[in-house]
Amino acid sequence: MKLSLHIPDFTWAHGPAQLGEDLAAIARTAEDAGFSSISVMDHFFQIGAIGPSEQEMLEAYTTLSYLAAHTSRVNLFAMVTGVVYRYPGVLAKEVTTLDVLSVGRAWLGIGAAWNEEESRGLGIPFPPVAERFERLEETLQICLQMWAGDEKPFEGKYYQLERPLNSPQPISKPHPPILIGGGGERKTLRLVARYAQACNLFESPQLAHKLEVLRGHCEREGRNYDEIEKTATIGAIDLGRRGEKIGEIVDRLGALGEHGITTVAGWVPDVATLTTLEKIGTDLIPAIADL
Repeated sequence: MKLSLHIPDFTWAHGPAQLGEDLAAIARTAEDAGFSSISVMDHFFQIGAIGPSEQEMLEAYTTLSYLAAHTSRVNLFAMVTGVVYRYPGVLAKEVTTLDVLSVGRAWLGIGAAWNEEESRGLGIPFPPVAERFERLEETLQICLQMWAGDEKPFEGKYYQLERPLNSPQPISKPHPPILIGGGGERKTLRLVARYAQACNLFESPQLAHKLEVLRGHCEREGRNYDEIEKTATIGAIDLGRRGEKIGEIVDRLGALGEHGITTVAGWVPDVATLTTLEKIGTDLIPAIADL
């Protein structure tokens, strides 16, 4: 099993003036510890589950490019890109740029978006949920067309591209992997089966059911269920003050592995102090390597 570091919070003791230095140190330490990937949220305001909206929040793709410059191995992605925040052609270029500059380490993590408060706050149109899913499917189609080098016009319901040119093309072949976040059974998991290389679900009692729903969509789409990477988000990776919770975490991850989850994403309390990241590298990642 692989472990992915999610960074949802940038409110650290040294403040904004040292935020870049702290973030670079976190990324280097996580990579050295053995994390397989690093993700950040695609939000402009802090979300309520983490803290007040006024807390520090960095723009995702600028941050990911910065992380690319300070790492050499980990994959990098947004968990997950809000489909309404960027025009699809621009998003394809952003992910391509990240992939080229990181030499093939970019993923496209994407979803239908949910945070109406920040959209309204920054003047971003926020259509109803059904339209957001329709826009999500068109966005996936546009990204795949551009990554295939197909420059013919795209004529969709919401997006029209006269010449979807993408130069340079990504380093990742055939294209940066697509991860679709969310467990919606009628729409989200259908889009995973149709377009994605990975899904992201939450650790929950419904996990096994969600995966069976995905399997059903794969059968209907003629897709091999086993070729889709199953990832799960578990919240905080809290080892305890003296590491006393490591066994409990290993058991939790083992249970996820029994459902076919191969990558688990979590955030680390007090991540900027680096000590927990280092302990995860010495004590937790080796313990889950064979799960």
